[in-house]
Amino acid sequence: MNDPIEFIMIGGFLGAGKTTLIANLAKRFQAQGKHVCVVTNDQAAGLVDTELLKSQGLEVNEVAGSCFCCNFDGLTNAMDEFETRRRPDVILAEPVGSCTDLIATIALPMMERLGGKFIHRPYAVVLKPSHGKKILSGVGGGFSEKAEYIFHKQLEESEIILVNRIDELSSADVQQLESQLAEQYPGRRVICLSAKTGENLDALFEAFQTEASVRDTTMDVDYDVYADGEAELGWLNATVEFVAEDANGNGFSLDQLATGLVEQLRLSLGERDAETGHLKVLCSSGSDVSVANLIDSESPTMLSVSSEVMSKQAKAIINARVRMAPEELTKQVNAAVSAVAAKLGTTASTQQLDSFRPGRPTPTHRSSL
Repeated sequence: MNDPIEFIMIGGFLGAGKTTLIANLAKRFQAQGKHVCVVTNDQAAGLVDTELLKSQGLEVNEVAGSCFCCNFDGLTNAMDEFETRRRPDVILAEPVGSCTDLIATIALPMMERLGGKFIHRPYAVVLKPSHGKKILSGVGGGFSEKAEYIFHKQLEESEIILVNRIDELSSADVQQLESQLAEQYPGRRVICLSAKTGENLDALFEAFQTEASVRDTTMDVDYDVYADGEAELGWLNATVEFVAEDANGNGFSLDQLATGLVEQLRLSLGERDAETGHLKVLCSSGSDVSVANLIDSESPTMLSVSSEVMSKQAKAIINARVRMAPEELTKQVNAAVSAVAAKLGTTASTQQLDSFRPGRPTPTHRSSL
């Protein structure tokens, strides 16, 4: 009989750093000789995280079109599909960054319906310091109280809270966050780490050797507030092809394409006082990949993955979650694409673009204890 598959779900607010963390955790498990698979999740197809993880050699299935909780069968089917090729030892699952209530709608229904097929590890939620410092302090993080309600509920249902990006924080900032979390969310284990540098990742890896705690109750969630909070965000996924106009030239920098698109949007969204929850661009040419991102309106554009290559043709995947009407967000993205294409001497053609507000979450299952 096969051993149970380790199921690890890592939640957290938009732009918290879940994908980087999952990639590094996968490497730790692989170093133990375990076969690791990843399930990503988004409200629409064309997810940067999926392509990024695949580019790093990981086996990834994507559940697109709705969150895990509203497509329970999509999640289980994605996990079953892995077994048609090779049975996983570990499955890492990354839910949509604006989702909560995942213990009641995913973890418990899995335990009830799939029995001993999986062993559930503690549910960890990644805290994004840039918004977290403001929201936990009560001054507001650029979103409405309804959107911040989701942030708080994510922390409330966690077993482990991961304070990420400590390489970017002062010791005083880290201590303040630890104090606020201890006061507002007592009983949770808090691990301060850096998914980027790997600092203190050993502590989390050790925590994932234990089983999830038994839940006596599920948390109360006001789905009206939850739905309104999600609907506050404009959601956009786009795929754009860039081709150098001078076929005889050296082409354009893949890194400059990625950072140019994010920077152009950072400036235009900033002018409109539109808070960014998550903005990520992946540019690829063959096997070469560049990724740039913006985690909030006050942060600089970051090149998180550099290819340092020139190319004459590239595909850009753009994911944006912004406090802005979807129609306006589409205009801003199209304007940024045109501006960067002109600057780099390329033509740009949009292959796919979806822009919308997330619909009301309607879970497939919801367990109550």
